[in-house]
Amino acid sequence: MTRRGLRTSCVLSNAASGGSGLGNVKDQILPSVHDDEDVRSPSFRTLREPRTVSLIPCPMTFGQPFTAADAKGPPQHALEPRLARGPCARSVGKEGRFPLTLGGDHSISLGSLAGVLRSRPNTGVIWVDAHADLNTPWISESGNMHGMPVGLLMEGMVPEGKSVGEIEGLNWLSEDWKGEDGWPAYTNGEKPPTLQPSSIVYVGLRDVDKEEREAIKSLNIKYYSMYDIDRLGIGTVMEKSVEHLLKDDPDRPLHLSYDIDAVDPGQAPATGTTVRGGLTYREAHFVAERIANSGNLASADLVELNPTLSDETGAEETVDLGLQILTSMMGKSII
Repeated sequence: MTRRGLRTSCVLSNAASGGSGLGNVKDQILPSVHDDEDVRSPSFRTLREPRTVSLIPCPMTFGQPFTAADAKGPPQHALEPRLARGPCARSVGKEGRFPLTLGGDHSISLGSLAGVLRSRPNTGVIWVDAHADLNTPWISESGNMHGMPVGLLMEGMVPEGKSVGEIEGLNWLSEDWKGEDGWPAYTNGEKPPTLQPSSIVYVGLRDVDKEEREAIKSLNIKYYSMYDIDRLGIGTVMEKSVEHLLKDDPDRPLHLSYDIDAVDPGQAPATGTTVRGGLTYREAHFVAERIANSGNLASADLVELNPTLSDETGAEETVDLGLQILTSMMGKSII
C-alpha cells in the first residue's frame, strides 16, 4: 500500500494552538494524518509515489478591514501571518518538498503564494473559490484582507505610482527589503514575487465585486464560474484549466489554493463567507483529484475552515470534507 505522510513545518505556537478557526480544527485534522518521519519527500513530479507534505498551520485573522486609507498602518497582527508563511513556503519549496498551508482566512495565501513564487517562479495557480480575491486596498469595497491575496501579487493590479511594498507590514514585497525574519533581500536583479495574469485559473466563482470583474476581463484572466461549471461540467472545466496552465510547459509546477467556501454551504457550512449555489460534494473532490492526477501539483492551501461559524453537525461536516479534499490532493483514488 502506498504510504503518504504529513508533517508539520515552520509552525508558530499561536498558529498551531491558538487563533479562532484553526485552533478548533487542529485537534481533528492533525491526528487524522499519518505522521511518518521515515517517509521521504520526493519532487513534485512523483506525486503518485510516497511523499511527505510539510504542513503549515495558520490562524484566523478575522478579516481585518484594510483600505487605502489604512495603507500606512494596517493592524500589524493582521499582517504577521502573511510574512510568517512566506519564508516557510519558500524554504520548503526550495528543498523540493510540498508546502501545504492550512488556515485560517484566505489572506494567509498572500504569504504562502509569495513564498512558492519566490522558490518556483514559473508556478501556475488554480484558485478554487466563490470569490476572486483580486481586490487591493485601493479598490476594495469591504476592506477585507482575505479578499486581496491575488490582487496584491497580481501584475497589473497596483495603481500607477503605487507599490504594495510601500505599505507598512508588506515592505517584504518591496525591492528595497533588507532581509529579515527568514525572507532574504532581493539581490542580483531579483524582483519581489508577482503573479502573471496568464498564470492563474479561477474555478467556482459566483460572488465577484465590480472592480474585480473589470480586472478579470481587462487582464484576460482565465476563469470558470459556477455558470461555466453548470454548462460544461466539472470534468471539462478541470481539463481546460490544467491544459491552460501546462500548454507551454508540461512539467510546470502547480499550486492549488482551495477555499472551502467554493463548496455549497449545504455541504460546507462552517466557513466565513458562504454563497449559495457552490460545488457539490463530488465536484469538490474532483477538482482536487484532477489536479493531483496531473502529477504537477507542487503546493497547496486549504483555507476558511472555521467550526465556530456553524453548529456541531455543520462543523463536523465541513472539517470532514476538508480532510477528504486533502486526501484527494495527495492523490487518493477510488481504485
